[in-house]
Amino acid sequence: MTQALELDKQRLVQDLPLITGDNLARLKSAERTVQAHRDLMAQNPAMTALQVGGEGSTSHLPAEMTIAAWNVERCLFPENSAAHLRPFAPSVVLLSEMDSGMARTAQRNTTADMARFLGMHYAYGVEFFEMDLGGATERAFCTDDFNAAGWHGNAILSAAPFERLSLIRLDTEGHWFVDGPNGAGDSAQPRLGGRMAVAGIVPTEHGPICVVSTHLESNAKPDLRAAQFTTLMEAVDTFAPDLPVIIGGDLNTGNHCPPSYDWRVEPLFEDAVERGYQWDFTAPGVTTRNSLITPHDTRRMKLDWFCARGFEGQSLPILSSIGEDGVALSDHDCVLCQVTPVPSKG
Repeated sequence: MTQALELDKQRLVQDLPLITGDNLARLKSAERTVQAHRDLMAQNPAMTALQVGGEGSTSHLPAEMTIAAWNVERCLFPENSAAHLRPFAPSVVLLSEMDSGMARTAQRNTTADMARFLGMHYAYGVEFFEMDLGGATERAFCTDDFNAAGWHGNAILSAAPFERLSLIRLDTEGHWFVDGPNGAGDSAQPRLGGRMAVAGIVPTEHGPICVVSTHLESNAKPDLRAAQFTTLMEAVDTFAPDLPVIIGGDLNTGNHCPPSYDWRVEPLFEDAVERGYQWDFTAPGVTTRNSLITPHDTRRMKLDWFCARGFEGQSLPILSSIGEDGVALSDHDCVLCQVTPVPSKG
C-alpha cells in the first residue's frame, strides 16, 4: 500500500504543525497497532505536508548538472556539511536523516540551515516523529531534555524552484510504532511514521525533470525493500509520467544480511532495470564509516545509490564524509553524479 500525494498549496507549509496537546497525549497512550498508527497519521497534518523554503540562484537548472545524495545522519553540523558540498556546486542535493526540532541537533531545522548556506530552495518531509531523544550515543549531543518538534525526515535542495512536489509514503503499517515480531515499536527508538520519499519536478534547460530523495527500511529483509522501491517507482510513474527521473538516497541495500552485507542480494536492482531504470551513476565502493553517532566499524556496506531513467552522464567519485577538522560529518559518505537529461523523443 502506498500513499502518494501531489501536494496542493494548503499542504505546502512554511512551518510544520507540531504534535502537541490532545494529539500528543493520544499518541503516547495509543495501542501499538497498525490501525492505531494509521489513525494517528491521519490526525496529525505534518505527516501529509511538506515544508518549503529557501531561495535559489537560477530559474532553470543547467543541461549538465551535478547531483548529490547524502544520508547526513541527523545532520549534527549543517554548516560544515553544506561547506563540504559547496566545492562541487551541486544543482540538486538529495538528503536523508535530516532533523528538525530535535534536542540532539540543537533544535535546529537542519535542512533550512543547509539550504540557506548553499543558496538553494528546499522541500522537507517528515519520515518520523521521534517519540524520545534517540539512541544512547545521540543523547550525548542533546542540548535539552525535550524535542521542540521531533521531526526526522528527507529533503530535496534545488538551485531552481520546484514546479510540483509530492510526498510518497512507503510504509503505512507503522513498522517503528507497532510492537511485536512484525514491528520495531518496542525498540529504544519508538516513532510515528515510516519510510518515505520526497519527489519534485524542477525546470532545466532541457525541460523538466523529476528528482526524488528517499530512504528505504533498514530493519528488514530485501523483499520488503524491494516492495518499497516498487511502490516508489509506481508513484513516480503517476507523478511524473514520461519525465527523466533520478532517485537518490540510502536504500539500505545489504543491511541486515550478515555476515557479508552483500548488496547484490537485493531484488530491487533487477526490478528497477525491468522498468527502464539504470544504476550506472553510482561509483563503486562502500559508503559507510565510523562516526560520532555510530562509533564502530563492524559493518562496511554499500547503501547509497542513484537510480535513473532518461539521463546520460557519469558517476563521480564517492565523497568521504570526513570534514576538514578530521571529524566525520555522517556515518555515510556522499554519492555524486554528473548527468544531462535526455529530451523525450515523444
